[in-house]
Amino acid sequence: MAENGPKDELDRRIAEAKSAAGRGISDAEGRAESRGWAIGIEFVGAVLVSAFIGWMIDRFAGTAPWGLIVLLVLGFAAGVRSALKASSQFDTDPGNDEKD
Repeated sequence: MAENGPKDELDRRIAEAKSAAGRGISDAEGRAESRGWAIGIEFVGAVLVSAFIGWMIDRFAGTAPWGLIVLLVLGFAAGVRSALKASSQFDTDPGNDEKD
C-alpha cells in the first residue's frame, strides 16, 4: 500500500494541473473555435492573395486599377464560397455537437 501513496499523490496533482490549465470549454467548443479561426483565416488569405495578384497584373500590364478591382471581387467571392462550403460541412458533422 505504501507504494501506491506517491502514485496517487502524483495522479491527484496531475488532475489538478489539468483542471487549472483548462480554459473551461468543452472539446466540442474548442473544435468549433479552431474551425472558426481556420475559416476566417482562409477567407482573408483568399482576398489578400487575389489582391496581390491583381496588383502585380496592374503593375506589369499597366492596367491599374482594373486588375486589382476584378481580382479583389473574385477573391472575395472565392473566400465567401470557401467559407460557406466549410461552414456547411461543419454544421453537418455530428461530432461537433456537445455531449451531455
